[in-house]
Amino acid sequence: MSDTQNTTPEGSGELTVEGAANAFLSMMEREEGSDNGQPDHEPEANESDAESDDESEVEQDDDGEEQEQPTYRVKAAGEEREVTLNELIKSYQLGTDYTKKSQVVAEERKAVEAERQAVQEAKQMRDTYAQRLEMIEQMLQPQQEENLDYLKETDPIGYSVKVAEIVQRDKQLAAVQAERSRIIQQQEQDRQMQMQSVVAEEMQKLSAAIPEFTDPAKGEAIRNDIRAFGKQLGFSDSELGAVYDSRAVLTLYKAMQYDKLVASKPAINKKVNEAPKAIKSGVSKPRDSNAEETKKLKARAKSSGSVRDAASVFERFL
Repeated sequence: MSDTQNTTPEGSGELTVEGAANAFLSMMEREEGSDNGQPDHEPEANESDAESDDESEVEQDDDGEEQEQPTYRVKAAGEEREVTLNELIKSYQLGTDYTKKSQVVAEERKAVEAERQAVQEAKQMRDTYAQRLEMIEQMLQPQQEENLDYLKETDPIGYSVKVAEIVQRDKQLAAVQAERSRIIQQQEQDRQMQMQSVVAEEMQKLSAAIPEFTDPAKGEAIRNDIRAFGKQLGFSDSELGAVYDSRAVLTLYKAMQYDKLVASKPAINKKVNEAPKAIKSGVSKPRDSNAEETKKLKARAKSSGSVRDAASVFERFL
């Protein structure tokens, strides 16, 4: 082989000048090839970046369009306003919930009213039943005395029938009387419960008109004063104990307060009359015109020494 074709690798033998040149040229060719290939990939990267930027801008525009919700004009409570779809849905949900609760309350009210009506009807039926029991009791009462001794001697069979009738009638009368007693007790309990409810309501009215009425100490003192005042007017203890109307109690209370005010008026007037009269600052006490004139005449008589001026002063004292 010739010397020009010797391309011995590094470290494998002696290196000639031509071999070194060939190795250097081959290295230069590899570097140029690598430099020429790199720009081919850079535009693609730039293009992909540009495309990604365009896509992000399009997505942002889409998000902006999604955030802008349409509005609807509605009228509520006589006022028109623009609302979004979400606000309409929320308002509908609230309205539906309120409607359901209102329906529940209305149903409960109807149930309470129906129960109250049923109780009222039951009370009316009970009162009617009590009246009929009273009529039956009167009918079962013996109208006249039977001469059983005479009947026993003259008609034994008739006597036995009559005794049986009397026994049966007495049993029926006892049963009717027991039932009437039970109904009367129920009526009395209902009246007491109703009275307690009325008294509690009237007590609330009195507490609103007289706040001290509910105080344990002041309230008891006010009640005792009203009771004593009512006795002075001629009411008895039983009559005062039967008063539960707040209007009557309030009338007695105001009348009592007025009498106390009238009774204390003379003492107040006496204190006012005895109190020293205050003189306002900066206001002089009014002077007597005669005293001023007499003072002037004295000064003139003293300065002039005239008998006439002295006589004028003397005439002022007459």
